[in-house]
This record gives sequence, C-alpha cells and structure tokens, in this order.
Amino acid sequence: MIAGTAFAAAALLALLGARAGTAAAPCPHQGDAGAAAGLQEQAMLCLVNRARTGRGLAALAAPPALARAADRKSADIIRCDEFSHKACGRDVTFWFDRVGYRYCSAAENIAYASGSSSTPRTIFKLWMNSAGHRQNILGPYRDIGIGLRVGALDGVGNAHVWTQEFGSRDC
Repeated sequence: MIAGTAFAAAALLALLGARAGTAAAPCPHQGDAGAAAGLQEQAMLCLVNRARTGRGLAALAAPPALARAADRKSADIIRCDEFSHKACGRDVTFWFDRVGYRYCSAAENIAYASGSSSTPRTIFKLWMNSAGHRQNILGPYRDIGIGLRVGALDGVGNAHVWTQEFGSRDC
C-alpha cells in the first residue's frame, strides 16, 4: 500500500509540476521588429490573448473587417503625419463603419516607435503598463483588429505605427 501511495503521490506531483513549471512557448516574432507586418500582427494577437486567458478572460476573435480597420487607421496616421485617435480628422470609429464592422461597443489603442522599441513585445508591454490601454486589452470586448504600418511619422523614419481596434457586436 505504501508503494502504491508513493507512486500515486509521485504521479500527482509530476502532473502538477509539469503544469506549474511549464512556461508557455513565446509568441513567435514577438521580439522581431524586422519580421513582416503580418507576422508581427500575429505576435501581438498572441500576446493579447495570452494576457487575457491568463486572467481567466476569453480570447479575442480577429475578424478580417476589424483587421482592415486597424490597418487603415495606422495608414491614416502615417499619411496625415498625425499621431492621434482622430488622425486625418476622422472619428475613432470611422474605419469600423467604413469596413462594415457593426459594433455595440468599441475602443482603440495606438502606439508608435522605431528600432528595437517597436517590437510587438515592447509595444504590448507599454500598453499593459498604461491603465487605459490595459483596460482596453482586458476589457469586455469580443473582437480585435491589429494593424501595423511602417513609415515616416513626426520626423521619425521607419516608425512602426500600431493600432488595436476593439469591438463587440452584441451589447
């Protein structure tokens, strides 16, 4: 009986140790500012959903329409050389409406950086260290669109302009 109990205890400890000690694999391309924009956007989605699920929240879906809205917002910021939620004089939800994403609630995070500060991991950490941005990432949304454009902004060449568009279709 003692041998059986020891085996059961060892098996339980091995199972718990494997769960507690196993770190999730890093999100691919999270530290690579030179990766293609699509790969960096996927890394950002991975980071967002890992943060959410690690707190018991549902992962966000990434509908193509919301990704287009985020991409076009990043493009507006570069085109108008205006780092603003109202870049080019457009309301925050302009691109939501334009791409046909019907929403009940919406929010937006924007950021830009260059060089090693522009990686998905670095931008994500900046957002998570800001109460308002963290609230959007961990908020009551169901969907996310992520857009990354690289260009000149505010005199910074090769600026990585990030947009996260959050939405929920039901109230």
